[in-house]
Amino acid sequence: MRILVTNDDGIYAEGIYKLASALEKVGEVWVVAPDRQRSATGHAITMHDPLRAEKVNLFDKSFPAWSINGTPTDCVKLAIEALMDKKPDIVFSGINKGPNMGTDVLYSGTVSAAIEAAILGIPAVAVSLADHENVNYEYAAEFSASIVDKVLSNPLPPDTLLNINVPNCSKENLNGVKITTLGVRKYKNAFIERIDPRGQVYYWLGGEIVDYHNEEGTDIHSVQNNHISITPIHFDLTKFDLIEKLNHWHIKLA
Repeated sequence: MRILVTNDDGIYAEGIYKLASALEKVGEVWVVAPDRQRSATGHAITMHDPLRAEKVNLFDKSFPAWSINGTPTDCVKLAIEALMDKKPDIVFSGINKGPNMGTDVLYSGTVSAAIEAAILGIPAVAVSLADHENVNYEYAAEFSASIVDKVLSNPLPPDTLLNINVPNCSKENLNGVKITTLGVRKYKNAFIERIDPRGQVYYWLGGEIVDYHNEEGTDIHSVQNNHISITPIHFDLTKFDLIEKLNHWHIKLA
C-alpha cells in the first residue's frame, strides 16, 4: 500500500513528521509538502510561476520526500501527476496545527489538499489537531494510521473526503468518535494599517471568532466535548433543493 502525505504547515512541521511516521507502520509513505507555511491558501494552484521540487531528507526517515515551492494543492497534483511512478492508494493531509472545522474548511490548505486527491479519484483524509498551544500529535497520528484499512475497505463515494479533527488531550480523556456535520464559524476581521520602511502603507489581517454554531452533531460541538470528529465532505457545492425554485423564476435573456 502506498500512502501520500502532505500538509499546509510546511514539510518540516512536527505534525507531518508524526503523521508520516505513524503511517509508515501500515504502508509505503511518500511525503510531498510545501517548503514553508501555507495555511489558509484554500484550493489555490500555481499557474504563473514555475514549481520547483527539491528532494529532501526528512529528519531520520528514509521515505521519499519532496519540498515544493507551491500550495498544498500544488503538492498533491505534482506528486500524483509527475513525481510518483504510480498513484498512491490513499492521501493524508496533516496533521494540521489547529482545527479545521465548520466554514473554516473553505479556507484550509489542509482540507484543500485532500479535496484535490478526491478530485483525482484517490481516497483522501484531512487530519487536524484542534489546538494551537502545547500540542501533542502522538494520538492523532496513531488514530490516523488506525483508520487506513477502514477507509480503503469501505470506498468513499466519488468526490468525497473525510475531515478529521482530534481534541488536544490524552487518549484517556477522549470520549470517543462522532460522525458529524460541519458547524459554522464566523470572524470579526481586523485589517491593521502599517507603514513599511519605504513609507508605503500595507495591511495585516487579524481576526477573532465572534459567532459560531455548535449544535450537537456538529464538528465544533463534538471536539468541544472531547470527541474525535469525522465529517464526510462532498465538494459539489450545488444547492440542489433550490434548482426547482430557480426554474420557477422563469429567467429570460435580457
